Amino acid sequence: MLPVVILAGGLGTRMRQFGENVPKALLDINGEPFIGHQLRLLQKNGIRHAVLCIGHLAKQIEAYTGDGARFGMKIDFSYDGPSLLGTGGAIRKALPKLADAFFVLYGDSYLTCDFAAVQKIFQTNGKKALMTVLKNEGRWDKSNVEFADGKIAVYDKKLDSPAMKHIDYGLGLFKRSVFETLPEGTKIDLASIYQDMLSAGELAACEVPDRFYEIGSPQGLLELRTYLAGKS
Repeated sequence: MLPVVILAGGLGTRMRQFGENVPKALLDINGEPFIGHQLRLLQKNGIRHAVLCIGHLAKQIEAYTGDGARFGMKIDFSYDGPSLLGTGGAIRKALPKLADAFFVLYGDSYLTCDFAAVQKIFQTNGKKALMTVLKNEGRWDKSNVEFADGKIAVYDKKLDSPAMKHIDYGLGLFKRSVFETLPEGTKIDLASIYQDMLSAGELAACEVPDRFYEIGSPQGLLELRTYLAGKS
């Protein structure tokens, strides 16, 4: 399985009510920090190498995860530095630690999809990038993808269109060449990278059937706690 980049460098301002000096990745989920649940899920899916892009309260995250051995994984760290680089810029900075292709996962997402199946579609398709999408219809967040016949027609987080029935599920795959063209220190969000790949005809798509879970909002935190309690 390909390695994964976990984007965990955000400030987590919406979640500070749950811990002013605790990074979002370490928020308690049923007695264990969130990132522990996330890493064990990735390991279960066959992923053995993760690169954590971290910034805010980074040392706490590094102290908890260590080198990843207790999760059956190898963990490397890439630091934003004195200024936030955005999600795309953070991946650019992490390239020296990455292979020729890799998954990208947000640091507040818990995704139960079949990672091996997604990877197979990416490798078979041959495009430079892949976005997973979910038929959302406004249920869990604002839909932002027009998707039909296995292809993404439009992706825009700011556009409000009735034709948008799907949502960016939160898991992507990229060839490193996508980011190698960016100058070092570039500040750019991943959404812009996806849009560039779509415009260039280099964005494949994989529709997944299961909803996503996240801890980016108080409601999402509650839903994930409930879901995992039912799995135990």
